[in-house]
Parts: sequence; C-alpha cells; structure tokens
Amino acid sequence: MFLAIKRITQNPPPTKKRILEYSSMAAASTSSSSRLAFRHHQQLAPYSGSHPQTPGSVSFLSGSHSFSFKSLETTRRSQFSRISVTVKAESRSEEMQLDISLSPRVNAVKPSKTVAITDQATALAQAGVPVIRLAAGEPDFDTPAVIAEAGIKAIHEGYTRYTPNAGALELRVAICQKLKEENGISYTPDQILVSNGAKQSIYQAMLAVCSPGDEVIIPAPFWVSYPEMARLADATPVILPTSISENFLLDPKLLESKLTGKSRLLILCSPSNPTGSVYSKKLLEEIARIVAKHPRLLVLSDEIYEHIIYAPATHVSFASLPGMWERTLTVNGFSKAFAMTGWRLGYIAGPKHFVAACNKIQSQLTSGASSISQKAGVAALGLGYAGGEAVSTMVKAFRERRDFLIKSFGEMEGVRMSEPQGAFYLFIDVSSYYGTEAEGFGKIEDSDSLCRYLLDEAQVALVPGVAFGDDSCIRISYAASLTTLQAAVERIKNALLPLKSAVLV
Repeated sequence: MFLAIKRITQNPPPTKKRILEYSSMAAASTSSSSRLAFRHHQQLAPYSGSHPQTPGSVSFLSGSHSFSFKSLETTRRSQFSRISVTVKAESRSEEMQLDISLSPRVNAVKPSKTVAITDQATALAQAGVPVIRLAAGEPDFDTPAVIAEAGIKAIHEGYTRYTPNAGALELRVAICQKLKEENGISYTPDQILVSNGAKQSIYQAMLAVCSPGDEVIIPAPFWVSYPEMARLADATPVILPTSISENFLLDPKLLESKLTGKSRLLILCSPSNPTGSVYSKKLLEEIARIVAKHPRLLVLSDEIYEHIIYAPATHVSFASLPGMWERTLTVNGFSKAFAMTGWRLGYIAGPKHFVAACNKIQSQLTSGASSISQKAGVAALGLGYAGGEAVSTMVKAFRERRDFLIKSFGEMEGVRMSEPQGAFYLFIDVSSYYGTEAEGFGKIEDSDSLCRYLLDEAQVALVPGVAFGDDSCIRISYAASLTTLQAAVERIKNALLPLKSAVLV
C-alpha cells in the first residue's frame, strides 16, 4: 500500500516557522477491525519564491502488517488550496484520490483567541503548573441555588424532552415581562427566540439579515467573535476604532462618515466586552439620529452584561429609543449576570419578521435550547428586578475587585486605563512596554508577545488586545476572587519590573 499527502497551493505567502503535530485513530479495514495510527511532524520554512517540499513521516499499524510512507509535498497556502490523500495498493494499479480540503469560508475565519488561551491555561493548570487564569469571561460564582434547584427539579420531574424550537412559552412570557419592566421595550412571545447562548443568537441574527457584500459595522475594541461571525455570514466587517481617552466609546461623527449603502448592521455592546465601557443615553440618542437616516441599517444591541454595571452608570436598551424598536435586534442571556455560563441559554428579541427568520435558521441547526436550562432560566427571571439580591451580591464583589485593580495598575509606570463602568474586564494600555527586551524571552513587540511573556514569567493568563482589535492593550478578567487577583497583580508587577527601566513614561 502507498499513501501520499499532497497539498496543491496557489500563491503561497511568506510564513513563520511552525511545527504542526497531530495524531488520529481510525478504523481502516473492510474485512476486519484495524487500528490506524497517524503522526506527522512538519517544519514550514519561510517562503522563498518556490514551492518547498518538506518531508514528513507517516506510520500505519494494521493487523500484522506495518507500512511507512512519506508525504510528497506540503506547502502553506494563503487563500485557497486543494488537499488530497492518495491511497494505492501495491498489488494493483488502482488509485483513489480523496479531497480533504476545507471550505474557503472556514479558512477565512480565525479561531477564538480567548477560548484558545483559556484552554491553554487550563491544560497547564491540569499539568500542575500554578497558572492564574484571568482570560475567560466567566463569573467565578456558582449558579444561585434557586436556579440550580429549578434545573434539578426539571430533571426529576421528567422535563427532559424537546421544547418548541423558539423556546418554552413559559420562558418567553417571562422574558417579555422582564424586557418591559426592566428595559422599557414591549414584545410578544412570538417576537422572542431562545437559543443555546447569546452567541448563537448573534450569529443567527447575522445569517438572517446579511447578504453577501453587506457591511457589519463594529466599534473596536470588540468582542472577538463579531468580525468572524460577519465573515461566516458572507458579510464584510468594518471596524471603527475608538480611543482610551474617550473611554472606548464610538464617535458618532466617525460612524456617520463610514456608513454607506452597503451598511446593514451596526453592533453595539453596552456594557462592553472587553472595555467595560457603558454608553450613556445621550450618546445612544446621537447614534440613533444617525442610524435613522439609513433605511437599510439595523442595530444589534448586545446587552449580555446589562446587570453588571456600577453606579452612577445606568443601562439603556437601544430599542427603547424613539424610532429604534423597528430596526433593533436585542440580544441578552443568562450566562454573565446569573453565573450560568455552562447552562447555555440566551435569547433575541425583535420585530417578528426578523425573529421568525432566526427561528427558521435555528430549526435547521440545533432546534430548541435545553429544556432543563429553560426551566432554570424561568427561575432566574423570577429572582426579582435585575436579578434581585443574588445578582446584586455578585455585582458588589465585582466592583470591589475592579476598584482594587484600578488602584494597583494605576500605581504602575507605563500603564494607561479607562475605568470600566460595567462588565468584569479591565482593558489596559501597556504599549509603553513594547520594544523592550526581556531576559531569557526576547523582545516584547506587541500585546501577543507581552501576554506570552506574562504567561511564561508570571504564570498569569491574560488575553492580548489584538484579539479585540486594539493591539496596544491587554484584557484582564476580574471574574476571580480578590485573593486570586492580589496574587496575580503581584506576579505581574514582578514580571514587569525588569522592563521598567526601559519604559518611557
């Protein structure tokens, strides 16, 4: 038997050196069960204008026979490539070629850096490395007992079957009541779609309203998934930068200058991930006046952090503004405020025409959200206004942690910040450290290398700002105990101390 892996590439770009390692196990026999082990190591050299051929090793164990093969050609591609596997039996001249390439749509999407860093930090912790994990956007509190008990009760009472695709009527009615009482916006149950988390709600909204070539307007810094979701929906993300001096809030004049006939969706996230910035009613009204001039422009208002807000800041739902209900898709969920990240429960509210389209997409993707989680969601909304005491207790702890970090990093040279008014993130400007040399590590060139340095030297996992569209910053999640944050700050200070003398303040 002969096997060759060949990647045919057009326009190969310059590449960094990388080592790819992967292994897989599969059944590979038509007459009996066989074990197939595949391990391939390859080093990609910088592109020099030709198509380099890089040897690799492949080994198979199948029954009592062993075979070894050699990859014929491996080259990296920029946009489109065709990858084929050729299998040929030595005793026959027959040959089969299998195309294992991926779609251009998938190849254009970047993996989530927050998920990748969180997974890396978790793996290090499981291996015994004392890593402090401040990368994930996940509350460190347990789900409130009343909510958890509602989920357990649902299991015991056999509420474990499919619900309607749009969500249980009981939950949609409760969501309508919450939106009217807390947000000042009125909906009927058929204008609510419950999904497996707010992330699914946002993606389905983009799929429902965006056509190829449409533009999705995204203020930066942004949540890492917005641009990638736009690309998956065949839309073009248009990034509008903001500044730390303006608290990372969108400038209405910049927005107005960038809107075109292709502008289809404006995404607003308040309180913001990753900055914690909160849009005031006055600023939202300015944005609304601009939006009203563009008949094709819709607004997706991501309000997942609405209850995690620090007075005197207040939350305003964009759909509550005059003339904005008809063109606003409001997304919310239970993960952040109610510490229900693993329950996977979110929802979208909007005009029936748009919500019905999202409902149709969901019916072909996942169907309804977990019946158990939906019962827990009903209990969560029954805790009282803004989540009642259970949520206010968590918000009080978040504020204490925020205040500690503001004070601690405010005392460090070379660090700039905007005080977050909501959520549980601190997005600090550390660009003054770029260009410095770290002994045993090398040059700190950007937010990515600084975060790698802090993971190596301080064993603290943070997220580089480049993942959020602002390479001058890094994101620190303070969804961790005050004791943990105190230890993390001490480690970060000690790691930055050797760089201090090179910083120009």
